[in-house]
Amino acid sequence: MSIRPIKSILQSQPTIEGAGVKLRRAFGFGNTEEFDPFLLLDDFRNDDPRDYRAGFPWHPHRGIETITYVLSGAVQHGDSLGNRGTLGTGDVQWMTAGSGILHQEMPQGDARGRMHGFQLWANLPASLKMTDPRYQDIVGRDIPEVVDDDGTRVRVICGSFWGKTGPVEGVAADPRYLDVWVPPRVRRTLPVESSRHAFAYVFEGSGSFRDASAPRAVRTEWVGDASGTPELTGNRSLVLFDTGDEITVQAGDDGIRFLLVSGRPIAEPVAWRGPIVMNTEAELRRAYAELQDGSFIKHR
Repeated sequence: MSIRPIKSILQSQPTIEGAGVKLRRAFGFGNTEEFDPFLLLDDFRNDDPRDYRAGFPWHPHRGIETITYVLSGAVQHGDSLGNRGTLGTGDVQWMTAGSGILHQEMPQGDARGRMHGFQLWANLPASLKMTDPRYQDIVGRDIPEVVDDDGTRVRVICGSFWGKTGPVEGVAADPRYLDVWVPPRVRRTLPVESSRHAFAYVFEGSGSFRDASAPRAVRTEWVGDASGTPELTGNRSLVLFDTGDEITVQAGDDGIRFLLVSGRPIAEPVAWRGPIVMNTEAELRRAYAELQDGSFIKHR
């Protein structure tokens, strides 16, 4: 077994999307190779409804899958195929946009006005870019959770882990999407298949994603003290891992909670503008031309 070293640690950046939603972007609209098959991760977390109520009105998608995970509040959604629904606390929606869909997502806070969730974009290979759109709406109670003897808890949204399999099925990149909590000062090693790209996104507490017995330098903000011991990685930080078949995390004094996401690289050309991701510029131009002439929606 080999511990994955860290390639980089990135702090999510404030941005505004939709009709004025304030959020934090962990990665996206940049070099896609290191995160392949994933394209973007947004953390929408606000206590003030004025920062999210305008939502994400009608917009198109083609060539990707969007994964929405709600931790508090709710997201009302609808689309051009007539689907309607609401994602509540703990719920997940895995939408395969495929050949094309128009939809909207409108966040609603909880009783105290709080809204928190994530949206991850996953690419589709060329063979599935024009597949029929599909939804997988998963209620929180159907997501299995496993608890280890040391108190580590893992919600298995997609893929298999510690004998449990998440309810999301048939996704092209065969991803594993986990919500992990490690208690204060506990050190855990978690398996990640060596054939996958993998990252962790911290959203509660802090910890160190290192094998303390083998410190190495990393590319961006990570620094160690004079002994080579790594500093803690905190809230809203993304850890991109290098190759290996497991990761090690040492939780800080308040514990640590993070998304652990991995997937098989597609390794195809990416032509990307806004909410549409294709393989070539010609395909991208065609998609936007179809938006203009009304032929964008292929599936009825």
